[in-house]
Amino acid sequence: MLRTPSGGAGHGTAATDRELMSIGTVLTVLRDEFPEVTISKIRFLESEGLIEPRRTPSGYRKFSGQDVERLGHVLRMQRDHYLPLKVIREHLDAMERGEAVQLPVVGRQRDGENAPPSADGPTAARIGRAELLAAAEIAEGDLEEWESYGLIAPVADGVYDGESVTVATLVAELGRFGIEPRHLRVMKAAADREAGLVDQVVAPLKRHRNPQTRAHAEARTKELAALSVRLHAALVQTALGVRLP
Repeated sequence: MLRTPSGGAGHGTAATDRELMSIGTVLTVLRDEFPEVTISKIRFLESEGLIEPRRTPSGYRKFSGQDVERLGHVLRMQRDHYLPLKVIREHLDAMERGEAVQLPVVGRQRDGENAPPSADGPTAARIGRAELLAAAEIAEGDLEEWESYGLIAPVADGVYDGESVTVATLVAELGRFGIEPRHLRVMKAAADREAGLVDQVVAPLKRHRNPQTRAHAEARTKELAALSVRLHAALVQTALGVRLP
């Protein structure tokens, strides 16, 4: 559960500057539950209309306690249910209207939300083919084409990891700009090379007999993956001469 400073004000409340939070403070609050969240992620969600923080006369973002709770809902629905932003926005609007919201159940949640991870590390969430099509809002033909280019692949017959929803959603979004799946093969190849590099670094830890050491390998993999993604984004921005939100 997110912990926000006392006195946080929601929309429509006359909050003082002292009650509002900077984006850095919000990041600290969120990282208790979402350790991989970044300032860029918060800015992106704002650009997508998921939150509307206030702005000071000099342009700095100021967040209320309700803004932080809303961010928590968004991040939780992405992490636990792999929902695209459009669907998340619809759920949030329904919640604000006081309507009951039924979220899809995916992966290991079917066997119990609080099932503990195995000693070898956490089990990745799984999602069926029909659930993937519905969550990413794509057609069967689209998925078949993307699979033929190696952009998405099932981990078993008709079963995908939860991150496939994110991949499918992004491929569809890029398609709106005329970028076809065949153009994205170079990105997939680069991602595979980056993954191989990370795997080389953590491989000795993964092979260790000590379960705690193997768990450390999982944490190190996530840390290196996050750094790799940030570096990739920075290199693309530098090459294009632009700054992303």
